[in-house]
Formats: sequence, C-alpha cells, structure tokens
Amino acid sequence: MVGRTRRFALADTAQQVVGGFLLAGPFVVTDEVWALAVGMEWYQAVTTAIIVLLVGYGALYKADDDRDPDREAEVGGIPLRFVSLIAVSYLSVAILALSFDAPATLIPNHVEPPVPMRDQIYITLKAMSVGAVFSVIGAATADSVF
Repeated sequence: MVGRTRRFALADTAQQVVGGFLLAGPFVVTDEVWALAVGMEWYQAVTTAIIVLLVGYGALYKADDDRDPDREAEVGGIPLRFVSLIAVSYLSVAILALSFDAPATLIPNHVEPPVPMRDQIYITLKAMSVGAVFSVIGAATADSVF
C-alpha cells in the first residue's frame, strides 16, 4: 500500500452526495433516459446495476492507490465507503426523480396513459439504473478529489 489510508467519515458521504446529485440531475429530467427505461428489459437494468458496482469499485479502489478496501471499515464484509457510494448513487437519482415528479411527467410521453402504478415503479427503477451510472461517477470523483 502506498501512503497512508484515510478513514471514512461523514464528510466523505457529504462529498459523495454533492457529486452524485451534481451528475444525476441532468439525467433524471432527460426525456431520452425515460424512453430508454421504457424500452429496457429486466436484464438490461441488471446489467446497468452491475456497471454501477464495477465503476464505483474501480473508481474508489483501483484508480486510487491510497485506498485499500481491506483496511477500511466494513458492513457485512463490504467496505463502508463503497456501501455509501452505491447508496448515494441510487438515492440521489431516486430523490431527484421523485422531487421533480419525473415518472408522472415523462413516462406518459412513451407509454399510453393511464400507466398502472406497478408499471410506473418498474420503469422508474430502470430509469434509476441508467441515472445511477452517471451519479456513481460524480459521487466517486467527488470522494476521491476532495
């Protein structure tokens, strides 16, 4: 390990939140993201979730020699910093989508109303998976840079 390992603190989560919200915002209100979500199959949403995990882990631990996941505090064997990053990535997208009422506003552009609540939730989860790809980049960058 190179250098000194910095402990994960609340300030790190705050940095992740800023970065996650910053990059998630434009994607949450983009009609094209919701069109993608309407057309996505379940396995494509799972693939984007895997991408979020891989990008997040890579940005935190592979791109930064000062971090060692084996020396960080853990939750169920998973580094707390990584858990926080993934939670921030998805929650920032969810909070923004619901705050802007994006599902009710943008889903009807691509699906004939009325859209059943179950379908609206499913499409929203798929849109969140797309937005989280970008949110995780912002969150991890903010955590690494600041």
